[in-house]
Amino acid sequence: MSDNTATTEAAATTEESSTQTATGKSTRTAKSTREIARRDTGSDRGRTSIADIVVAKIAGIAAREIDGVYDVGGTTERVVGKVREVIPGATVSATQGIDVEVGERQAAVDVSIVADYGVAIHQLAAAIRRNVITAIEQMTGLEVTEVNVTVHDVNFGDDADQSDGTRRVE
Repeated sequence: MSDNTATTEAAATTEESSTQTATGKSTRTAKSTREIARRDTGSDRGRTSIADIVVAKIAGIAAREIDGVYDVGGTTERVVGKVREVIPGATVSATQGIDVEVGERQAAVDVSIVADYGVAIHQLAAAIRRNVITAIEQMTGLEVTEVNVTVHDVNFGDDADQSDGTRRVE
């Protein structure tokens, strides 16, 4: 198929609409279901839908990969996660602490974490943001518009040492 034929075919499937903006200028937008299908799947033979839970799992795993992230989730989510660990056969949720909004071509992600003490939080948040964006965009082809990171707590490494019953002072 020549380039002219492909252009004519794409133009034949494109619907153009004209709208008025607040300034009175006319803008033209073009929508083509055939072009959208090609963008989503690489061909015009079908459409790919990605569930929110898939994007949330990818984001959760990507956030946990970063050094300096002690845990993912707020206090309530972490308590529920600890209860799950005790129940036989139950698994820890990969989506704990992750909230996503997924559209046809874009996704937005909110990540809640507990940081290790001593880590530069602004650098940690930037690393989480980069890793989550890269993972989602590479695995799904969705454009990530934003990744919001909320730090709920800071973990001190000696918290676990003190909870074993030993006294610091004798």
